[in-house]
Amino acid sequence: MMTKVLETERLILRQLEETDLDDLKEILQDPIAMVAYEHAFSDQEAQDWLDRMMLRQRRDGISLCAVIHKETGEFLGQCGLTMQEVEGELLPEVGYLFKRKHWHNGYATEAAGACLEYGFNEKGFKTIYCIIKHDNFASQAVAKRNGMQIAKSFDKFYMNKYMPHYLFMKTRT
Repeated sequence: MMTKVLETERLILRQLEETDLDDLKEILQDPIAMVAYEHAFSDQEAQDWLDRMMLRQRRDGISLCAVIHKETGEFLGQCGLTMQEVEGELLPEVGYLFKRKHWHNGYATEAAGACLEYGFNEKGFKTIYCIIKHDNFASQAVAKRNGMQIAKSFDKFYMNKYMPHYLFMKTRT
């Protein structure tokens, strides 16, 4: 059963479901799509990712969502809000990951913009953040197109090492 979270001109964002695993693997196991994570995920890591998103939806009422093309019904990627820890503080973050074949169509910008509005208007967040690796210029461009600005730089510990990141932010107007 599809649980729609929000809709844009071209997209439907709905809660992730167990049946989305193969589509998620197309993203999470693509070393180019996952360059910011510095590794492609194993089958188990992809399943864990899906399980974590479904848990977040139940526990927090927010998570990354499946991004579905309205006209074709195709799974394009994932985008949504999650609570993320940054230097000991829990912050609402907009995140996005798309299948490489759907890059450069404006889907990430459209979906992330809708998630920002949803976070401000429906969830009542005053500020929403985006955690982006320092060399992930495509994701930085999506954040900037949605009016987000760099709040600070910090090192995130992941995969047994520290990686430099930017913390983008947008405050409700």
